[in-house]
Amino acid sequence: MKAAFAGSFAVGLIEPVRQRLTIHCDIVSSDEAGIVDELGDTDVLVSMAFTAQMAATGSRLRLVQVPGAGLDRIDRSQFRDGLALANAYGHEAGIAEYVMGAMIELTRSFRRLDQKLRQGVWESQWSVGTPAPPLWPELAGKMLGILGFGHIGEALARRAHAFDMKVCAIRRHAQPDTPSGLAFVGGPERLDELLGLSDYLAITLSLSTETRGLIDARRLGLMSQRRT
Repeated sequence: MKAAFAGSFAVGLIEPVRQRLTIHCDIVSSDEAGIVDELGDTDVLVSMAFTAQMAATGSRLRLVQVPGAGLDRIDRSQFRDGLALANAYGHEAGIAEYVMGAMIELTRSFRRLDQKLRQGVWESQWSVGTPAPPLWPELAGKMLGILGFGHIGEALARRAHAFDMKVCAIRRHAQPDTPSGLAFVGGPERLDELLGLSDYLAITLSLSTETRGLIDARRLGLMSQRRT
């Protein structure tokens, strides 16, 4: 068997994959453009992208493995019978922690404070000889709207609840039994309501023809009204 790893993210996974292999496998790697020349006799492609050029040269491919969840750069129209597509999961904790960190940074202005401190300016109620800055807002009591209430959305809701945030969510089908700590888990018909209530919005659903453009200028306006 031969496997090709394309792109820096995929290439970084070669050694962990090699350690788990129980059969002989020839492994090649390159960037996404350079890997095309290797695909003629390749069985498995590990890549964040799959293009018409890859499909044309990879006539022997049996599997395209995306080393992530998103399929944004996968041209599914290029898949033939016998060529499977798989992606990865189990990353909900990392993504939920990132979203919490981003909300904290935006609320507490850590980046701006760090830049000021490096310039010799200490923005604090305890600084001497400078006016005290206004009080910083808190996440506690704020509403987090989650668009897409799957594994990632559920992991994020648990963490937001620990910060005393209020949470509401939208999923493909409404959830009649609202989980503890959530205001509601509604269907798509409640999206405008969620946006009007939310101080923060986390979009954790996959990009598809159904979801592309779901948050348009009008719906962004619903959130801006909330902040004014």
